[in-house]
Formats: sequence, C-alpha cells, structure tokens
Amino acid sequence: KVATTMSSSRRFLSLLPKLGRAGALRASEHATATGSLIFTRGFADDANLKKTVLYDFHVANGGKMVPFAGWSMPIQYKDSIMESTVNCRQNASLFDVSHMCGLTLKGRDAIRFLEGLVVGDLAGLRPGSGTLSVFTNERGGIIDDTIITKVSEQELYVVVNAGCRDKDLAHIGQHLQAAKSRGLDVSLTLHDDRSLLALQGPAAAGVVARLLGGGQGGQQQLAGMYFSEFREMQLAGAECWVTRTGYTGEDGFEISVPSQQALQLTQAIMESPEVRLTGLAARDALRLEAGLCLYGNDLNEDISPVEAGLAWTIGKRRREAGFDFLGGQVVKQQLAEGVSKRRVGFVCSGAPARQHSAVRTPDGRQVGEVTSGAFSPCLKKNIAMGYVDKEVAKAGTPLKVEVRGRLSDAVVTKMPFVPTPYYKRPQEAKK
Repeated sequence: KVATTMSSSRRFLSLLPKLGRAGALRASEHATATGSLIFTRGFADDANLKKTVLYDFHVANGGKMVPFAGWSMPIQYKDSIMESTVNCRQNASLFDVSHMCGLTLKGRDAIRFLEGLVVGDLAGLRPGSGTLSVFTNERGGIIDDTIITKVSEQELYVVVNAGCRDKDLAHIGQHLQAAKSRGLDVSLTLHDDRSLLALQGPAAAGVVARLLGGGQGGQQQLAGMYFSEFREMQLAGAECWVTRTGYTGEDGFEISVPSQQALQLTQAIMESPEVRLTGLAARDALRLEAGLCLYGNDLNEDISPVEAGLAWTIGKRRREAGFDFLGGQVVKQQLAEGVSKRRVGFVCSGAPARQHSAVRTPDGRQVGEVTSGAFSPCLKKNIAMGYVDKEVAKAGTPLKVEVRGRLSDAVVTKMPFVPTPYYKRPQEAKK
C-alpha cells in the first residue's frame, strides 16, 4: 500500500518553473495519470533518503527515482503511466514496496495484545490467513490501516504504511511496554532485514507457479491458496513469506524475501515476459480504480472506520465482545446512531479532481471534499473519492466538483470503479 499525502494543483503549478519545459512535461504526465503522489524531481540522490536494496536495479532499468515517505522510490519506468497501469490489469506488474514496515508479534498473548489496538477478529482467523484492519485512537479515528496475517496461534505478521512507521511503532511500543508490565507474553520483531515485492495482475499466479518449480505441482500449490492467505515458499532459491494480496484490485502476491536475496528473486521474476517493472504512480492509479484508500488522503486520525466505509473490518466477535479495542465505544455509538459523512466515489467531467477539491450540490452548497482523484487509465474517465454529507451519499446523486475555481459535473458512484478479480474461496466469492 502507498502511504503519503497528495499534492494540490497549486503545488504542481508551483513546481513548473523549477522543472523547466522537459521536466514540466514529465510532471504533467504524472499529474494527469495520478493526483495522489507528492514528488519533486532532482533530489533522488539526497543523502537523507533511504534506498531499498533494489535501488541500483531500478536506475539501471530506467526507473525515475523520487523522494517518497523518506525513501528514494521509482515513480515510473520507461513506459508511460497509462501503459503500465493497463498492463497490470491485463498481464502482471512487479512493484518494489520494500519501504513498507513489516513486523512480527509473538507470544501466548500476541493476539490478545494486538486486538486491543485494532478492530479485526484476529483470534477468529485461520492460521495462515490474514485480513485488512485499522489501528484506532481513543476517539475512534484511524491511526493507520494495516494487513495482519495470523501465522500461528502465537505469531502475527503485520505490515504498516511507510509514512506511518514512526508513529505506528511508537504507538505499538507504548502499549507493548504497558502489556509487559501486566505480565503479558508478547514480543515484537522488526523485519528491516527483509524486502517486500508485490507481483500483481492476472498473469501473477502463473509466474509464481513457475518459480515454485513449474509444471502441475506449482499450479496445484497456488490453486489451494486463496485471497489473504499466507504461505512460506521457496521461490528461485529464496525463502519467502508469500501472501495472496495486494493494493491494485488484481489477483496477486506480496512477497517478503531476505534482502540479500531480493535482487536474485526480482531478476527471476523479470524473466517472465508477462511482467513489467511498475512504479508508484501506476500503483496509485490502480488502487484508486479499485476503490482502495490511501492513508493521509482518504484516512486519517479524525476519520473513523464507520465514516470510511470500513465497518466491515470490525469482526462480529469484536462487536459481541463490546468493541473492546481502543476507541471502540465511539465506534459502537457511530454504528448505532449513524454518522454525518460517508466516503463515496465519483465519476467526474472536466479537469481531474484533486485532494481538497470542494464537492457541491448543483445549487452551489458545499457538501463535501475530494480526498483522492485522477484520470483512470483503464476507464478513460476522471474518477475520485471523498467524503460527503450522508444525505447526498447515495449512488447516482448528481453533484459538482470545484477544480481551480471551475465547477464540473460529478455523479456519486459505487466503488470499486473496476472489477476486482481476487482469487477467493468459492463461498466467499459469492458475497
């Protein structure tokens, strides 16, 4: 998942004199394809930026490196953002997401401990399966969204956003210290010695099957591995933790690999002609088309899971247990009484809407704000998401979006904007 804030049109325009004509043209393509990423050119070699172990590989393969959440990351390669976005929907894309923060919680009380901080039913997960969840604060606001995998009854693997790493670790650490003082058996291990790759798209499973040894054996292993499930696998000689998940709306895998083996695994994956190296700009366009939230845009500490349309992440057992997580009583009250605003999608005309674009009724009354917006490379339309007053949140409601002082037509639209062909268990696929 990408974790940062989105630039306004004014910020983009302010960069143009610094970039020059050629830089402005490249930046214009970025701004057209995705409105969610802050980037500035010319500072990717800043000594203060962290680099993944694949940095040199990215540069050698034409990666345009930009500062992102304290890291130097590829925003794009040699193909256009439009092309790379469509390729992920049709073939497969490989993303370096090693800037994400992975950690493990172990111990007899690891599940009990983490359930005090997140809304998900971790005890109810099957070993080897995972879920999207959120960390909440005392007000029910979202500190971060996260993928949590139950490796075993005494081990949880957690991935949090790069931009939230410091505050997440401080938050977890504070509560961990208190838990240990009460005698709870739980410990935390950071996985800074591992890299994370995301292989996404309809051809991804075939690529992983070949890395497992090819033939029918690899295909059979993956046939029994469904969305959000976790396995330890040897891929191209590397001992990997593989989760069938991703941030594009496509079937795919997130692969945690020891950093010293990340390059060899990447090279092995790229031997498959279906796979293209893909940067953060296309990743952002893909997640928006899939209706997925970006922390810092669509989620923050003043937005609750209920307002964000993420109430489904609150497990039934957690509700029956009395919402026994941080801020749970606030969330419980919101579910009982309703909330005044809701996250919705829009299809818009005119210029692409950006974060903070005002949403108005046809008579000009402001009823909300866009949090993410871009031109959809796959739909060839302007799409966006944001928060509006609940009385105008119904799909099909005509509204207006204000971009640079001009009003354009917008229609409230159900998300995801594109189909999401996750590889789910048959009974789950029907839901």
